[in-house]
Amino acid sequence: MTRSFLAWLTGSAITTFARLITAVRAVWDGSEPEPVQRVYFANHTSNGDFILIWTVLPPNLRRGTRPVAGADYWLESPLKTFIGRDVFNAVLIDRNNETRNEDPMKLILEGLDTGASLILFPEGTRNTTDKPLLPFKSGLYNISDARPEVDLVPVWIDNLNDVMPKGKLVPIPLLCTVTFGAPIRVAPGEDRKDFLKRAETALLALAPADDAPAEEARA
Repeated sequence: MTRSFLAWLTGSAITTFARLITAVRAVWDGSEPEPVQRVYFANHTSNGDFILIWTVLPPNLRRGTRPVAGADYWLESPLKTFIGRDVFNAVLIDRNNETRNEDPMKLILEGLDTGASLILFPEGTRNTTDKPLLPFKSGLYNISDARPEVDLVPVWIDNLNDVMPKGKLVPIPLLCTVTFGAPIRVAPGEDRKDFLKRAETALLALAPADDAPAEEARA
């Protein structure tokens, strides 16, 4: 069995398992599953977040979409390394300022320059608070500023944190939805702070009412 076939077989098993556990469905609300290059930016509450996004993308889009993920997690064992590198073809970022030897933004832009779409979590870490979102890091702005022709599509993942709560090994079957919103880009002359606030608002607008209070979604 070749490594590429094993990677394909593993990817198929992962997506099948994700569908069985979550019955995940995609909701396209403002965008369509078109074969164009995009950066999908999503809320982040679980290590399984990008797997759900990857799962609901049509196969032709899935093949050209790479998650941006932490190298410390995906390189900590041979199995995770195989899944991160071979199955998902992830852009692996060293999140430790003291040990990294490559600029994360350089790796992200190199990923885009191959023609791939990316899955990104602009909060930078999993949100374990009661707030619907953590403040966005600057990366999303830097990407759009450097590659203004690439659409940024907000994606809200609902219920996955209840399926895979932190510290639990066995998933709890629940229905999940992945909602894709209208694409955005940095506007001419728009500064970093204003853009990140607009991106947060676009993402919160996709959340169910109990996840994003109306006053926060309108902020």
